[in-house]
Amino acid sequence: MGMNKNTILGWATFIMIVMGLLLIALGVFKYRDVSGYGFAAVGVGFLANAWVFNALKGRV
Repeated sequence: MGMNKNTILGWATFIMIVMGLLLIALGVFKYRDVSGYGFAAVGVGFLANAWVFNALKGRV
């Protein structure tokens, strides 16, 4: 019962979505100054990367 390519991409997508939402939440709730914008921007980047991983699922 090994993991194939699609399962690995699915887990990577899930982990990146969770990390992206956590970074956005940190930027919104914890760091309300200029560094909060950086945390939120990196979180949006994580979500964009997760979107690409999800689009690659089934094509690789």
